[in-house]
Amino acid sequence: MERKRLLGMTLDELKVVAAEVGLPAYAAKQMAQWIYSKHVKNIEEMTNLSRSGRTALAERYTIGCVPPCDVQQSSDGTAKYLFPTESGQNVECVFIPDRDRVTLCVSSQAGCRMGCRFCMTGRQGFGGNLSVTDILNQIYSVPGSELLTNIVFMGQGEPLDNLDAVLRATLLLTAPEGWAWSPKRITVSTVGIRKGLERFLKESDCHLAISLHNPFPEERLAMMPAEKAYSISDLLALLRKQDWSHQRRLSFEYIVFGGLNDSERHARELVRLLSPIECRVNLIRFHQIPDTPYQGASEERMVWLRDYLTHHGVTTTIRASRGQDIYAACGLLHAKKNEQ
Repeated sequence: MERKRLLGMTLDELKVVAAEVGLPAYAAKQMAQWIYSKHVKNIEEMTNLSRSGRTALAERYTIGCVPPCDVQQSSDGTAKYLFPTESGQNVECVFIPDRDRVTLCVSSQAGCRMGCRFCMTGRQGFGGNLSVTDILNQIYSVPGSELLTNIVFMGQGEPLDNLDAVLRATLLLTAPEGWAWSPKRITVSTVGIRKGLERFLKESDCHLAISLHNPFPEERLAMMPAEKAYSISDLLALLRKQDWSHQRRLSFEYIVFGGLNDSERHARELVRLLSPIECRVNLIRFHQIPDTPYQGASEERMVWLRDYLTHHGVTTTIRASRGQDIYAACGLLHAKKNEQ
């Protein structure tokens, strides 16, 4: 009999497990502490459970943590890890140390079906949704997990296209009986799937990042096929109704392409669209991928765009590019083993 995985279960589900294997109800909380607070690798380490209880538990269940099967190290300290998934796919996550901040960029799907023209993950096609365990395992099993200060759902896949699993993962990351993190340490990125976004805004307090990349719908459509189904105008209408003065932060991701979306015309339209909303813009350098007509903007142009938007009331920063030499930077993840 194939053993089920405990990683990804809520406290209520662990209570069912405890009853099933003959453990008292309070053992569920003990199991949750061992898994989510102490990050044990096997059931035998749960030493405050009876030996017979551990034996019965191990016969039917496993923690479910799986180590990475490959790692690539960047010259800037970034590390990219390849993890196997329950369905036999591989996915990548990126470990990004930056002084007193350590961020993990996690994947929510194997590949992606949004098809953005400038993204290697989009070119990979769609391989399937990750389970809650697959998502959490990236955080649980990455070397240096105890150092993490922030998690961003900006790896492979569209998080709101796998919403149930992403919401369950963020619930366990923030629940008192889970990781007990503040939602302010977690950011979920999306192209703007409307129904998923409505649910996310109601059911989660985590930060939100919108992949914008062009303020004009027809130009955005040429870059991002998702614009056809999830228009930026509808998305912004929804976001303007929200109260962004509380703890949740809203940001817009904007990859800057030379001669394509970096003109004063684009800057003026960004100000018109975004200035009524409490938000910030993150400008991202484009990292060249094979067989694409897109080119990155110059550093001077990125600085000009940042200063223009900020001067006109839209707080804007240029995101530092990390891990480009190992294809770990934004838009470069493609779940391939290092063959060097």
